[in-house]
Amino acid sequence: MGRAAAVIGVGQTRYRSRRGDVSIAGLVREAALRALEDAGLAFGDIDAVVLGKAPDLFEGVVMPDLYLADALGARGKPLLRVHTAGSVGGSTAIVGAGHVRSGVFDRVLVVAWEKQSESNATWALTVGQPFSTSLVVGAGGYFAPFIRSYIERAGAPGHIGHVVAAKDRRNALRNPYAHLRIPGITAETVAASPMLWEPIRYLDTCPSSDGACAMVIASAEAARSARGTPAWIRGTAMRSEPISFAGRDAVDPRAGRDCAADVYAQAGVTDPRREIDTAEVYVPFSWYEPMWLENLGFAGPGEGWRLTEAGATAADGDIPWNASGGVLSSNPIGASGLIRFAEAAQQVRGAAGGHQVDGARTALGHAYGAGSQFFAMWIVGSEPP
Repeated sequence: MGRAAAVIGVGQTRYRSRRGDVSIAGLVREAALRALEDAGLAFGDIDAVVLGKAPDLFEGVVMPDLYLADALGARGKPLLRVHTAGSVGGSTAIVGAGHVRSGVFDRVLVVAWEKQSESNATWALTVGQPFSTSLVVGAGGYFAPFIRSYIERAGAPGHIGHVVAAKDRRNALRNPYAHLRIPGITAETVAASPMLWEPIRYLDTCPSSDGACAMVIASAEAARSARGTPAWIRGTAMRSEPISFAGRDAVDPRAGRDCAADVYAQAGVTDPRREIDTAEVYVPFSWYEPMWLENLGFAGPGEGWRLTEAGATAADGDIPWNASGGVLSSNPIGASGLIRFAEAAQQVRGAAGGHQVDGARTALGHAYGAGSQFFAMWIVGSEPP
């Protein structure tokens, strides 16, 4: 694992349908400056920058890391761009943590973003390119058959997804950064929204957001002298698998299970439901909460939906998931995974504000991407490893 590392600063923009007041450079700089302010640092204190971005085709800016170097104070410093589809935000945090844990750098700035108002993600995922698979009808159309398979396999009732969507949107009302804020939302409200891809209804799906997120990750020595409370990184893991192969289980991907097993082993977690106080999990379509409850070992096969229905993942449940409102409430794609990791860090720092989970000392951050094939996870805690 190398030397210890911790999150000492977090910065987010407000997530909106359109941030027409700033360019992409202005958007990422806004998040970066907030993370530096939280850490009590300036750009000159940063040793290296790691930038995360979903496919260049989204906004049509090729090699955006070069364009954004000045905005992120990276001129003359090591700058690395990370891309692992929708999981990229999580992967970016892990690469930044690796920079510090290696002993090469003491303070690393990690940034990820998306400006979907200047993009067309559904079109970008539909265009057939050489040596790649077109999703034909965007992400929702691709994932809907897996959801239908889960429902049949688990014997889940049809309202479970609506319960998740309403829960996360209610959580978002306590998060000032959240994009979707729908007072009074209920499962019945979600059920009455238009059908998009059976069984995914309009309010079962994530929004298209503009926004950016940033973190400062530091060595143990730098963390102990930092202004705020550190979130200590207890374990990190990434896994991937091909989008298709004989016997692949896209409902319960092997890469996800292996990634979770790895990060739990590093953090000394043997029973995630009892040993993890809260989790920020990448749920872009509401049905993925029960699916990931099983994939991540919080529930046995076919039992994830029962935990959701029983309220276990609600803000007042025993395993609160997505207290921030999650991807269902804010979705700047390239940053969505980093937001999950940052929100997990804020929980153990006691800095989550109105959506703080009482007594959160250990938290899981999770991201997945592409065809449920890229996974990134970390566990952070209030105590050093």
